[in-house]
Amino acid sequence: MNPAVELCSHPGLDERIIILRAGDEVDAVFVRTERFNVLIDTLGTPELCRMALDLLGDRGEDRPLIVVNSHMDWDHFWGNSAVSGRAPIIAHAAALDRLRDASTQQILKDKASQEMRFANVELIGPDITFSGSMVLHGGDLTLELIHTPGHTPDHIAVWIPELRICLAVDAVEYPIPEVGSRIADDLRQIRSSLRRIRDLDAKLVIPAHGRTSSPSVVDENLAYFEALAVRVRGLSESRLADPELGSTSGFRLDDFVAIPDGMPLDTAAFYRNCHETNLAATVQAHIEKLKSGGHA
Repeated sequence: MNPAVELCSHPGLDERIIILRAGDEVDAVFVRTERFNVLIDTLGTPELCRMALDLLGDRGEDRPLIVVNSHMDWDHFWGNSAVSGRAPIIAHAAALDRLRDASTQQILKDKASQEMRFANVELIGPDITFSGSMVLHGGDLTLELIHTPGHTPDHIAVWIPELRICLAVDAVEYPIPEVGSRIADDLRQIRSSLRRIRDLDAKLVIPAHGRTSSPSVVDENLAYFEALAVRVRGLSESRLADPELGSTSGFRLDDFVAIPDGMPLDTAAFYRNCHETNLAATVQAHIEKLKSGGHA
């Protein structure tokens, strides 16, 4: 069963920006400008996307719609068929590689076998792609699409300079973001993306998970990765090779960040898995540095 969709906001958030919340699954964002409306992500199913657009009512009727896929993770773009043909869909060029990868189709098959709500999902990719960055000029508001890889190769965040708001999607997350793989380069990229977002000096930073808008989360994410690196640098060679490192004292998620009160057990388990990936990427980065003759 699809989660319920609701329209939400954050304290101090401009009324032209509306959060489209699909339960605890994910947040999409609707931005209204003078020239057009922009939907950042289409949620996890076409039904969810249609529910969100219906809830918006006549707020989007009098302007053209543009859709931005932040990245090709299922909860962010599987609703594309609800808007395909009525709005152009924009994504980073790297999204096409992910869309064509066999694993993307396999994820859909697996999820459809587990939950009927995914049975009607059609994998629809972007109409327009870009490399680097892209700017949408809405008259009163500018939306800068910024490539922020690390969580995924195709990930983009949205910067609205007039309001000093960053829609960070999954590049920033509370309590922690997830590196896309256990590869050291992904770790370097997500830390670089976090620094880029931090340097925007945003008034509000809105991720797609965590129900927060505080810019301090960016600093907390960076501090988490730095604490991981410091802790790993103190390990012996044998400990670096320990596959159970993440479950030992001093290296568990709870040793780096506090699990929010009231977080569902399955959500906490998800973030512990994220931490395992982040830790493995940190270990790999340290090993590579040692092999290249860098200081521990």
